[in-house]
Amino acid sequence: MAEPLGAKKHTLVDHLMGEGGVHAHAEGEHDHDHDDLGEHDLENDALWQQDHITLVSVGIDIGSSGTQVIFSRVYMRRLAEELTSRYFVVKRETLYQSPVALTPYQSDTRIDERAVGDIVDAAYTAAGIHPDQIDTGAVILTGEALRRENAKAIADVIAEMGGEFVCAAAGHHMESLLAAYGSGAAKASHDLAKPVLNVDIGGGTTKLALVEGGRVVHTAAIHIGGRLVVVDEGRITRLDPAGRQLAKNAGFQWNVGDRVAGADLDRLAGWMADALVAALTQGSTPAPVDALWLTDALEPVEGIAGVMFSGGVAEYVYGREERDFGDLGRRLGHAMRKRVDAGLLPFPLLPAGECIRATAIGASEYSVQLSGNTVYISNPAALLPRKNLQVLQPDISLDGAIDAARVTQAIARHFEAFDLVEGQAQVALAFRWQGPPSYARLAALAQGIVAALPMTVLEAKPLFLVLDGDIAHSLGALLKEEWGVASDVLVIDGISLWDFDYVDLGRVRMPSYTVPVTIKSLVFSEDPRGPRPGSHSHGHDHGHSHDHEHGHGHHHHAPGGGA
Repeated sequence: MAEPLGAKKHTLVDHLMGEGGVHAHAEGEHDHDHDDLGEHDLENDALWQQDHITLVSVGIDIGSSGTQVIFSRVYMRRLAEELTSRYFVVKRETLYQSPVALTPYQSDTRIDERAVGDIVDAAYTAAGIHPDQIDTGAVILTGEALRRENAKAIADVIAEMGGEFVCAAAGHHMESLLAAYGSGAAKASHDLAKPVLNVDIGGGTTKLALVEGGRVVHTAAIHIGGRLVVVDEGRITRLDPAGRQLAKNAGFQWNVGDRVAGADLDRLAGWMADALVAALTQGSTPAPVDALWLTDALEPVEGIAGVMFSGGVAEYVYGREERDFGDLGRRLGHAMRKRVDAGLLPFPLLPAGECIRATAIGASEYSVQLSGNTVYISNPAALLPRKNLQVLQPDISLDGAIDAARVTQAIARHFEAFDLVEGQAQVALAFRWQGPPSYARLAALAQGIVAALPMTVLEAKPLFLVLDGDIAHSLGALLKEEWGVASDVLVIDGISLWDFDYVDLGRVRMPSYTVPVTIKSLVFSEDPRGPRPGSHSHGHDHGHSHDHEHGHGHHHHAPGGGA
């Protein structure tokens, strides 16, 4: 464990951006330690301090079967990139990593919030860290834990306990994404220059992700997991509805309290492994396998360079764990490995990356830049302030002729990929703008946005748009004046945001008419985006253990005018 943190409270106020984008520590308050880079006194080097930031972060992952807490210290450096400056992680230290505790349940429908709180409290105590010392963090609920009736309440309570947080509840698609990045599969696909399949087998669900060139292209989830049946001294003590159905598929009529033989548990694990192999390799599968999909089925995958397993069950697939926790995890892991070794899963087995901690690791890295040019605000009083706006960055290229229908389609697909419902979820749509701000191009973008958000527009809910190009005024005016949308509109430009970022928007400050924007990133340990042309790479060693999910914030002011 790294050196203990000092007792002094340090907050994101330490990192407020000064005039002209200068990163200024308050006098005498810069209590973040910095790397020792030789004899030069870097602590008092103002230029060095502008470009280097250290944050303390916490990640809390509440999953179907396991709950874990990780504290990290993250060192960031600002790297100039064209006309913007971004902060990248250059080094990380894991300050404390809690044991993975079994997620406590009060009943089939409720997580035991008090017990979860005790797990988190114990982690803070063991780490010797007080919530006031946390700069940033995230709570993520995944898998079956999300289905519990009090999941959202728990996320909110845990977030309040911990300090400055982003709170994200990952749906099946999002969890598949997180696992693929956290396991290292995304990086493997980039390094091999071939598609890779990530299979994340958790306690309640298996998340599937096909990754190409470091980018996740398909995700899916299927109801197979290692803790859907729990046995103690030969008797069933927990049987999820999915576990009961899986047992039935394997030929058993089981109830809680029944005695079961080890051979029968092996037979069930074998059926589950066969079902997973069938789901991944067969175009049409038997009805019992079809019924297990929690999402649309994964499209048939061909030409992939290999398969990587993650999640708790992967510890057994790779032979890194042999203990039996009274569930199906060990048996299912061994059954999957047998089928891989026998060639039934016709993809080479890639070396293990992160297994049980993959999803938690999946949001472990920051990528932030602190600059803004202009802002369009149709109604400051109604739009601001806003906290924890989730960012969606639709997969659309805006570098040539812009097709409004393609913009609409890209936005709609992205809502679906993040398990969000348009008109219910409040999000900030982020776009990369390239090329001239001609009327025809801007009008097509505006038309595509309006068509993609029918319920938002119909119910006059606010529209939040963020772009990296300097077009906020033009786009805002088009939406309000030409399209006549009743919604209040806020457009900020000069900022590059990504999926898994969250933003807080402060009140307009007069007389400068600036809006403080705090960007909190939930980005990946293996950044799928890679360095853009002309930019620097992250500069950190992918071979070391990764720290875990956290959002982080930095303020910057986006100057500009409103409508």
